[in-house]
Amino acid sequence: MGTSQANSNVVALTEDHVSRVTGLTKGQLRAWDRKGFFQPKFAYDDRKAAYSRFYSFKDVVGLKTIETLRSKYKIGFKKLKDVAEELKAKGFDHWADTTLYVVKKEVHFRNPQTGDIESLRDGQLAMLAVIDVINDVQEKVAELSSRPQEKVGAVERHKFVARNSWVISGTRIPTSTIRRYYEAGFSVEQILTEYPSLTAADVQAALDHENCFDKSA
Repeated sequence: MGTSQANSNVVALTEDHVSRVTGLTKGQLRAWDRKGFFQPKFAYDDRKAAYSRFYSFKDVVGLKTIETLRSKYKIGFKKLKDVAEELKAKGFDHWADTTLYVVKKEVHFRNPQTGDIESLRDGQLAMLAVIDVINDVQEKVAELSSRPQEKVGAVERHKFVARNSWVISGTRIPTSTIRRYYEAGFSVEQILTEYPSLTAADVQAALDHENCFDKSA
């Protein structure tokens, strides 16, 4: 599925967010990561740590593509793995790098250099609705990032959100994650590039909270 029209902003979404947008379970996301079938763009080496996986917008489009192939076109996991290997062999690094087609449960793709549909067999062509998937992901991501004004520039903690960790209000982004970015040398502007749904006030509130937490420890 091509993403030439996809949002170019870098978005870092948690497993919870990706599950809500794509319909895939967190268990599926983690299993695919472990197997090397689909790994998130942003991840810590220690995958057992809380919030060790974050997905980009492109990742989510690719995952939604896979979910569509599974649920709508009944493509099994073994065949999806074969498709992934074929795409990789053809020079595509990501599921969202080309347009996919389905013919009688066989997945094919359009070669961007020749315009030809590779390995196309006889049968009726069923083209995946590329723009519909991208728009669907964009709309759902926008819904996730929509917050009341009073939550901007604040932090909070709830029993059933992020395992009771302190997060930026109205989000599931832990304040500790913002701190790790900052300690890694990211400026506030660079952190906002990674989390475009946040504001400078959100980042500062997270850093202020983490500093206060250190002093009280």
